[in-house]
Amino acid sequence: MTARIAYAEVAAGTELPAQSFPVTRATLVRYAGASGDFNPIHWNERFAREVGLPDVIAHGMFTMAEALRVVTDWTGDPGAVLEYGVRFTKPVVVPNDDAGAVIDVTGKVAAKLDDEARTVRVDLTAHSAGQKVLGMSRAVVRLA
Repeated sequence: MTARIAYAEVAAGTELPAQSFPVTRATLVRYAGASGDFNPIHWNERFAREVGLPDVIAHGMFTMAEALRVVTDWTGDPGAVLEYGVRFTKPVVVPNDDAGAVIDVTGKVAAKLDDEARTVRVDLTAHSAGQKVLGMSRAVVRLA
């Protein structure tokens, strides 16, 4: 599968469709099982608070992956992502209720990098509960 977005059709400033990703405690349990990361800050309220957190928090790698979905959904091909990195700025706090938390993600083509390789840099922003949860979130993507 190749990216469905053509390099010639994008420019610096092109916005990717924004998305919101719900996160519940059940989501965290499933992610812990898949990743093997059973750190109690991701499921035990008492422990999370004892170590200074406001409540249970989402796994950083989960948050990072959810944000990248904006890029992979836009390209139609997860293999189009050549590089990806973030800085974790704030945790995604996940209350123990029916609503949980939401990660809101936007993205924009920041620059066209290489015409021959058809690569662009996409900058992402991710917020939860009004706070920026990822900083310096950037992906290098090869387009069609």
